[in-house]
Amino acid sequence: MGIYILGIESSCDDTSAAVIHNRKILANFIANQSIHQDFGGVVPELASRAHQQNIIPVIDKALRTANINKNQLNAIAFTNGPGLMGSLLVGASFAKTFSLALGIPLIEVNHMQAHILSLFIEDESTTNHPDFPFLCLTVSGGHTQLMLVKDYFEMELLGQTIDDAAGEAFDKAAKIMGLPYPGGPLIDQFAAQGNAAAFSFPHPNVAGLDFSFSGLKTSILYFLRDELKRNPDFIEMNKFDLCASIQSMIVEILIRKLRKAVAETGIKTVAIAGGVSANSGLRKALTGMSKNEGCKVFFPKPEYCTDNAAMIAITGYFKYLNGNFSHHDIIPFTRFKAQ
Repeated sequence: MGIYILGIESSCDDTSAAVIHNRKILANFIANQSIHQDFGGVVPELASRAHQQNIIPVIDKALRTANINKNQLNAIAFTNGPGLMGSLLVGASFAKTFSLALGIPLIEVNHMQAHILSLFIEDESTTNHPDFPFLCLTVSGGHTQLMLVKDYFEMELLGQTIDDAAGEAFDKAAKIMGLPYPGGPLIDQFAAQGNAAAFSFPHPNVAGLDFSFSGLKTSILYFLRDELKRNPDFIEMNKFDLCASIQSMIVEILIRKLRKAVAETGIKTVAIAGGVSANSGLRKALTGMSKNEGCKVFFPKPEYCTDNAAMIAITGYFKYLNGNFSHHDIIPFTRFKAQ
């Protein structure tokens, strides 16, 4: 019969539900919240209200698509953090109630850990997964981390951002340029038509394996401010080259630290995960490490890069095998904590 897990993800502004049978995803649905585009970023109160409206329809759709009855579920897995507290509470409350009603285990999932374990989802086109240990660069709108992954649940944090995350740098650069939210995917799209060497920005000097993006964001702001004084049409005239140059610098910062980690650990199996792992420039740079430096590289499928419940479900599956269940008095957390 196998194991059926319902995964619920509600850490930010996307409400998602997925059903997994062993390691195969049967359904994975996401309800996006377009209202935040009017404000140039996620409004926490609006996000939590939208989750309340979306969570039951999304879960119902996932169960129907998976063609299973709720009584066939073996456990409920949900994002317990990090994320926005109001958003997390909606998913956590539903998961707790549903598991009690069905009399099945509750499994809390660390959102960042789930991004990494999305690399182990199996489907018709993905059967190759990284061997342990491997290095994983986890990059999203809220986090940038370099992890040494020793096992499914043994991960060592080697480095992280000391200020802004990589995804935040993409979105803020896009906002400075007047691009709509979320701007990261637009920068990736426009960069394909631009010259990455057209403009240069200072590279942050951060010790060890930590990252910094606040200085880059500030340098972009001041550079555009000065250029716009000379030419009010500067951004529109140079949009593609600006996007290519900004993307190139962010990717260079990330890959430079990943190379340093490879050199320090001797581990040549590397992966990326998180929303920014869908960025074409980052994927191209990682592929270059495979061709030029002999690294074995792994990417999640695009649909498993951004926040989604499939990654929560696969993490719940591995936790279920270990009997790693949660009490119903568990409280969501907003900031990253290693597990």
